[in-house]
Amino acid sequence: MTRWVTDVPHRTMRSPRMPAHPHPSSLTTPLCRRLGIDVPLVQAPIGSAVSPELVAAVSNAGGLGMLALTWTPVEEIAPTIDRVRELTDRPFGANLVLDFPIADRLEACLERRVPVISTFWGDPATCTDRIHAAGAIHLHAVGSADEARRAADAGADAVVAQGWEAGGHVRGLTGTLPLVPAVVDAVSPLPVIAAGGIADGRGLAAVLTLGAQAAWMGTRFLAATEARTHDIYRRRIVDAVTEEAYYTGCFDGGWPNAPHRSLRNSTLTSWEAADASLSTRPGEGDIVALDAEGAQYLRYQDAVPLMGMTGDLDSMALYAGQSAGLVHEVLPASTIVARTVAEAKRSMMREF
Repeated sequence: MTRWVTDVPHRTMRSPRMPAHPHPSSLTTPLCRRLGIDVPLVQAPIGSAVSPELVAAVSNAGGLGMLALTWTPVEEIAPTIDRVRELTDRPFGANLVLDFPIADRLEACLERRVPVISTFWGDPATCTDRIHAAGAIHLHAVGSADEARRAADAGADAVVAQGWEAGGHVRGLTGTLPLVPAVVDAVSPLPVIAAGGIADGRGLAAVLTLGAQAAWMGTRFLAATEARTHDIYRRRIVDAVTEEAYYTGCFDGGWPNAPHRSLRNSTLTSWEAADASLSTRPGEGDIVALDAEGAQYLRYQDAVPLMGMTGDLDSMALYAGQSAGLVHEVLPASTIVARTVAEAKRSMMREF
């Protein structure tokens, strides 16, 4: 019979008598209590596919919904945050990529008192003090134990350990299974959130066992009914097998030198056939899609198919992690959260 060990005092945020790992009956961790959420599940900031409705649905279900605001015009940030607050009174967060100018966007988030700010791809020390001064919690995503130590030294409140299996832009080269415990050991007692390859309760249970205090899921929420993903994109994710999610540098228009994981399509296949190492780009400059306002999207651009777009949408970036092979249907976000948590509880109490 599997024994669930709860007495691990060196990994707790509270007194040594309080367990760092959750009890299977509740799954609540110290980080959950710090964030004000009920279950250890964070909706990853899946770029332009995020909607206020998705964020609010995840938060209302007991997890932490996360806006993605790096490329949102500054004047649209306050209305977006206000829309989330119309839909939920639960905690939520906003993500900013530090490889881009984000000072004005960060200020807009803090002025609207967003309770959790997550950052990625840069030095968290550039904004940690400002985030804390506004009373917000700072999460920073990393791809290695060394990067996690730097985030801890900068004052981050928790680190997101992103494994190589993740979809979208990928920071490191280590898989989630070895990365998470390495990061936990490196930054203890700082809480760790595990990301990459997690799409169901089995994955959530696994990373909690590895010492993480929450899971960060993105690909699964691309197939949530509240996401802004186009039906073509959703169908590709639902139909995908694990091997279709490729680690590549193909879709770098707008964000160069940032490796990512995307589903194979005609653009990626043509690029590879032309010898990607020589930076040959068949069809570069082709307009492959238009949105409802008439904005144009080019081949190789770091943009995904969204509702209202028309054109050769399957040739656009189809960011998805290897966990796409575990996604088999489009569901409301609340159902995704509930099913993930229920399955995690069953997995952690299973007898062998």
